[in-house]
Amino acid sequence: MTVDLAKTPSFRLDGQRALVTGGGRGIGLAAASALAQAGAHVTLAARTQAEIEAGAQAIRSRGDKADALVLDVTDVEAVRTAIAKSEPFNILVNNAGGNRPAFLMDVKVEDFDFIFALNVRAAFFVAQAVARRLIEAKQPGSIINVSSQMGHVGAARRTVYCASKHAMEGFTKAMAIELAPHRIRVNSLAPTFIETPMTRPFFANEAFRAEVLGKIKLGRLGQLDDLTGAIVFLASDALRTDDRLLPGD
Repeated sequence: MTVDLAKTPSFRLDGQRALVTGGGRGIGLAAASALAQAGAHVTLAARTQAEIEAGAQAIRSRGDKADALVLDVTDVEAVRTAIAKSEPFNILVNNAGGNRPAFLMDVKVEDFDFIFALNVRAAFFVAQAVARRLIEAKQPGSIINVSSQMGHVGAARRTVYCASKHAMEGFTKAMAIELAPHRIRVNSLAPTFIETPMTRPFFANEAFRAEVLGKIKLGRLGQLDDLTGAIVFLASDALRTDDRLLPGD
């Protein structure tokens, strides 16, 4: 009797080009490292040249492919120009983001504007620019928006951050619908608190650390390697679309 066994899709990313924003440290650097180790040629983008060059060099010294791109993602025209003149990025890890925690009554207009400019406006237009380049080249791709559990729940001292990540969850869903006919997948990754250079100062506050740990059933803070498997999965053929031609082909 002949038994047909299901094929296991590849998690390899050989020949793929990946752009990781906020790539100099934390989740961004971990994502870039994981994608490069899976075979992708990664570009680490951030404002701090020393960080992304050090990260890219560390990846290259391991034998993988990496470049550094100094880029302020809040400068929409600079983003559009940089991506338009590059070869298409098949993978985007839309990771650059930030927070300025404050109780509702203490939120300042400038902090609200900072969070929305980075977490919503910049992320939206980075995704748009990457998708436009892929559509022009008639290439498939994967956009991974790094969101947060705060895009699904509410929390004290995080009204603005929650609002920004709820917005990201919304545009992720809408982008996924619009870009699916172009074979571009759009997903969000919504981790809980992850111990990174950005969050570590918050955890120095023992009361805050205890509050967070009290809500995590595993009893530990999330670590960067808790996320990298999901990022490689979302970027790979393990979550591929079909091979139908684009409309008009």
